[in-house]
Amino acid sequence: MILTEIHAIQPRGGAEAARRAHNPEVGGSIPPRATKQRGYAAIGLDRPRDTANLGGVLRAAGCYGASLVLLSGGRMGKYATDTMKAYRHLPCLEVADLMAHVPFGAIPVAVEICERAKSLAHFTHPERAFYIFGPEDSSVRKDIIERVPLVVQITTNGCMNLAATVNVVLYDRSAKHERA
Repeated sequence: MILTEIHAIQPRGGAEAARRAHNPEVGGSIPPRATKQRGYAAIGLDRPRDTANLGGVLRAAGCYGASLVLLSGGRMGKYATDTMKAYRHLPCLEVADLMAHVPFGAIPVAVEICERAKSLAHFTHPERAFYIFGPEDSSVRKDIIERVPLVVQITTNGCMNLAATVNVVLYDRSAKHERA
């Protein structure tokens, strides 16, 4: 039996309403991805260890439109997990001290589990943010934690890897800016 019409699945308003609901170019509810957010997000990686995670961070930076990636710890390069080749499209710099290279006007935000950290769920992202993430096998250095004005943490049942943490923070920033 060949079905030529489907009536039960169509939302109110029929096929035209369904087409509009899933097509922003004709007045649908999905916001266009090209909408430019104010400000920027830059990423600082404090002594990252795993090259697979570095590639994942670069990919996340490309996906969520981060403006800059800074690395300390001597592990700069091209990575297999950076399938978007984000290193070709956004500046990636290796520096000795992340805090000496905070972008002008940016507010440093350490992403770390510690006593003074605020939950990401209740965090308001700065318009110009420099997010600093620690290595997979340790924490953001104590001297950095003491120097940043903001610390945020992701409430989980265990530790997340570096690339996953960057993805969650950048997604949260993007989602909250879309709602604002």
